[in-house]
Amino acid sequence: MTRREKDFLGEAILPADCLYGLQTYRALNNFPDLGTKVNYRLILAIVQIKKAAAQTLAELVPDRAEVFKAVAVSCDEVLKGAAADSFVVPAIQGGAGTSTNMNCNEVLANLALIKLGHKPGDYEFCHPLDDVNRGQSTNDVYPTALRIAAILLLRRLSQSVANLQEALQEKENEFAKIPKLARTELMDAVPMTLGQEFGAYAQAIARDRWRLYKMEERLREINLGGQAVGLAGRANKLFRFGMVERLRQATGLGLAAAEYPLDVTQNNDVFVEASGLLRALAVNLKKIAGDLRLMNSGPYGGLGEIRLAPLQLGSTIMPGKVNPVLPEMVVCAAYKVMANDLALTMAAGDGEFELNAFVPVIAESLLNSLELLVAATDLFRTKAVVTLAPEPTRCLELLDRSLAAAASYAPYLGYDRVSQIVNQYPGDPKLALEKLEKAKNSLKS
Repeated sequence: MTRREKDFLGEAILPADCLYGLQTYRALNNFPDLGTKVNYRLILAIVQIKKAAAQTLAELVPDRAEVFKAVAVSCDEVLKGAAADSFVVPAIQGGAGTSTNMNCNEVLANLALIKLGHKPGDYEFCHPLDDVNRGQSTNDVYPTALRIAAILLLRRLSQSVANLQEALQEKENEFAKIPKLARTELMDAVPMTLGQEFGAYAQAIARDRWRLYKMEERLREINLGGQAVGLAGRANKLFRFGMVERLRQATGLGLAAAEYPLDVTQNNDVFVEASGLLRALAVNLKKIAGDLRLMNSGPYGGLGEIRLAPLQLGSTIMPGKVNPVLPEMVVCAAYKVMANDLALTMAAGDGEFELNAFVPVIAESLLNSLELLVAATDLFRTKAVVTLAPEPTRCLELLDRSLAAAASYAPYLGYDRVSQIVNQYPGDPKLALEKLEKAKNSLKS
């Protein structure tokens, strides 16, 4: 069986029990084969907003209270997992997120209609726009939902980063007495300890932890109730602040109604700032992962200063080969976060006047980066950092085969004389250091 839906643009035939409607149908036809669907975390955040709106409207519009209560109950069902396969529009879309908002409006309206004893599509009893979207606009719902979804992921990421910092600090203490060779520009430098190496990693991640902590307060200001461009001229103040308060209580987040909603609607620099901090974390993760790959290289022809846990077959032709797949995954994730940051930054800069038409790619990029970093950070900690083991003998061997100690003679003999002595004995650092020590002792006598 089918049903017919129409508006001023035309009509479409849908399955009778289909929970989405005409506008979602059009979006699927306008943006086919674009890959990933809208991030479901964003969908759930929109549904939370719809619930807050419906509950508030049930109090303010008593003659429609039954309808709004049905919408609120439908929101609860979706938040518990119902109708997940009805949210179908692609993440990459035109229209500043209108397709996503309408997909939610239509699904919630049809769920409410069923509860009210009607059939999907009987919109005279519960309308996707006149009821589910009442007092709202995509332009205030979508960015508010993005902030909610981002903050919730951000909190998870903050904990993941804190856990990684602690794991690195544990390695710092564990390896505190293991001497090794420091390297600059991949060349022998001076003596250090393996613990100091990991201590520096921990410091970098600690800065990321602080940056993420500060990021949340930037995202708490929302333009909900600002409607089309953030002027909030048509929005009932009781509705606006009632909706925001309910949303604050439901999410447990310190959301605040923007004093100047036009700014929040028009400008997306907050998301650029957030993405930039995620990029900074990605850079640090990439750097640490790269160092672990190099220190793990070998097992016989490389540095071999640490040993990563063997996780999977490394080659289909070389028996016994094991690759550092976890650090490599982290590097891949970092590349993707950096690419997301570029896409997001360009999209944010291309907004015109009172709205940014490209906010869907901002949302997809930011949420994808957050999800990637949560997963990558957790896996990096549990399957690479925590499980790696030092190779103290190899560390000492490489240190002893170097001229790392030569720099300590420069204050006594001068840079040029040390260089001259060292270059007299290429390939024999032990003899060169003996000559340096002899030259130093001759100064004392």
